[in-house]
Amino acid sequence: MSDFKDLFGDWRPDDDARKLPGGSPLEPENRPQRRLNEKEVRVINVFEGVIEAAQEGSLAQASSTTFILLRDNHGREFRIFVLRDAAYSISMALDNETPDRPFTHDLMKIMIERLGAIVERITIDDLWQDTFYAKISLTQGTETIDIDARPSDAIAIALRFRAPIYVAESVLESAQPES
Repeated sequence: MSDFKDLFGDWRPDDDARKLPGGSPLEPENRPQRRLNEKEVRVINVFEGVIEAAQEGSLAQASSTTFILLRDNHGREFRIFVLRDAAYSISMALDNETPDRPFTHDLMKIMIERLGAIVERITIDDLWQDTFYAKISLTQGTETIDIDARPSDAIAIALRFRAPIYVAESVLESAQPES
């Protein structure tokens, strides 16, 4: 403990925490938003395919992969790789299928509705080291909060609420295949 005090004096980690009115810490999902120049996208389809990786001139082991294909109004497309359970949930929502018992995303929709909230939109707002990041914007009464989520979960929920899906322009540009 004395080593910490020698390095940092009386500083405490929570000294730099941003606060909401009233003094409570500002959670990451409630921080002021940066300008993203968002573009609306549509889910085109869910695909499962085989990817073969080249390794030193020979083909490495082929692996199965599942992805969601998204497209903006200018025809730019990009893929988000997802787990099979999320892909299945998204496919069901695209096909307006209802399972006999609620899947996780159906259960979340029921819970959100029963709490008196709605999903206004989702935003895929970042791409870092080939990983996409998203936020779900919920409104309850006059209050709107953003919740960090995996893009696959956010998309599955947006489709169930028929909420728009937006992508930051910088993410769209970064996700474009190299020519």
